[in-house]
Amino acid sequence: MKLTANIRELYTPIQPTVKQTADNVIYREFLPEKELQNFIYCYWQLKTTEKLSEQFNYRVVADGCIDIFFELNNPKNSFVMGFCKNYTEFPLQNSFNYVGVRFLPTMFPQLFKINASELSNRIEQLNSVIPETSDFISNHFNNTLRTDEIKVLLDNYFLQLISKVEFDFDNRMYDAIEVILKKFGVIDLETDLNTGISPRQLRRLFEFYIGTTAKTFSRVVRFQNILRSKPSKQSLRNNKLFFDIGYYDQAHFIKDFKNFYGVTPTKAFR
Repeated sequence: MKLTANIRELYTPIQPTVKQTADNVIYREFLPEKELQNFIYCYWQLKTTEKLSEQFNYRVVADGCIDIFFELNNPKNSFVMGFCKNYTEFPLQNSFNYVGVRFLPTMFPQLFKINASELSNRIEQLNSVIPETSDFISNHFNNTLRTDEIKVLLDNYFLQLISKVEFDFDNRMYDAIEVILKKFGVIDLETDLNTGISPRQLRRLFEFYIGTTAKTFSRVVRFQNILRSKPSKQSLRNNKLFFDIGYYDQAHFIKDFKNFYGVTPTKAFR
């Protein structure tokens, strides 16, 4: 499969909550096999190193991706989380060991032929969406596996999967995605996305492959670009950063950021 836009080179979906984990909680990301890296951004693991004294609340910020995840202590119970236009908070028990697969935008529907809009802003049991993958996880994973063993199992499964998939995509949609990513989400929908496709068709493709409209996806890309730039409190307060990234005033910028992150920019970057 050859895409007009290499999404991986243009987009880095960040989950900054790794810095907010409590003592005795570890979050790590690790790369899949090179042949999979245009499809899968990373594998990840979130686990406790010791039993916690209380419940742990884990926050996931909007990143434009779709994830599969499961608990190594109970691999029969796996999930898929679709594109989310807001942050999501997970109340976890005081002991856990989660493993996940984060797909780059458009790649989950490409691999599994599933309409991403049916998963948007939702978490579904994986066995009701992709029973074959749910069975694979249930039959091959347990809490004794090391990280390198987890990676090998996932690599082998997805390498076999992509070897059988017939990819069906519209270059004009990927041209539009490339524009959005190169402009860091700060775009004029009417003029910048004129890639030879009607607005109605573009909306249909975005909803199927991303799970939302080009406008909402652009907003998430813009938000992610803010995270990547790591602005200081001073630049947020004095340099009118919100004007540079397409907002007309600070109030709208703060509201949008809080919807995607869960806290204000000042608290996020303290």
